[in-house]
Amino acid sequence: MLLIFDCDGVLVDSEALACEIDAQILTRIGLPYSADDIARKFVGVSFKDMVARLEAEHDCTLPVDLGAQLDSALFAKFETDLKPIEGVRKAILSLPYPRCVASSSTPERIALSLRITGLSDLFDHVFSATQVARGKPAPDLFLHAAKNMNADPQDCIVIEDSAAGVQGALAAGMRVIGFVGGAHCGPEHAEKLRQAGASVVIERMTDLTRTVQALA
Repeated sequence: MLLIFDCDGVLVDSEALACEIDAQILTRIGLPYSADDIARKFVGVSFKDMVARLEAEHDCTLPVDLGAQLDSALFAKFETDLKPIEGVRKAILSLPYPRCVASSSTPERIALSLRITGLSDLFDHVFSATQVARGKPAPDLFLHAAKNMNADPQDCIVIEDSAAGVQGALAAGMRVIGFVGGAHCGPEHAEKLRQAGASVVIERMTDLTRTVQALA
C-alpha cells in the first residue's frame, strides 16, 4: 500500500493564501479575478495549465515573468502565514505505509511549504507536476509517483482536496480520500469531491487513520 498526499490544502493550509495572491496579481495585470474565482477554477491545477486556460479564455499573452511574480509574493506570504493542516503530522506518523507527495506545485514551492510547516522530514519522495507532460486532472503525475515508488496503481490511496486531483487519481486507477479541512473549502466542497469520484470525504486529519485502514 502506498499513500500519495497532495501538498496544498492537504499537508499545508496554503490554498486560501495562494488564491488571494493569484487574484491580486492577475487583477493588477488587467485580468480581474477574486480569490473565490481562483479557488473555483484553478485549485489543484498546475501553473502551466492555469496560464494556458487564462490565455485561451482572454485571448491574450500573459507576462513571461508571471510565475516569478506570483512566487515572489506567495513565498513571502508563506514565510509569515503558512501553517500545516491541523493534526496532519500525527495522522501521517500513525500510518505504517510508504508515502510520498504528488503536487501540482513546483518543486521549490513544495520544498518551501514543507520546510516552513515542519513536515519535510516526513517525506523522502516528492513529485511535482513539472516532471510530467500533463498536470491534474490527467493521471500522469500519480502514475509517475507510483512508478518511482515501485507501487501498483491499484495499491495506492491518494489524499486530495481538489476535484482535479480526485479525477486524476481515479484516471490512474487509484482510490481517493477527499479532504475538506483547508481554509479554502466552503460548505459545498465535500459534494464537489464526491461528484468528482472520491471514495470517501473527511473533514479532519484525525479521521485519516481510520479511513485509510478501512480502504487498505
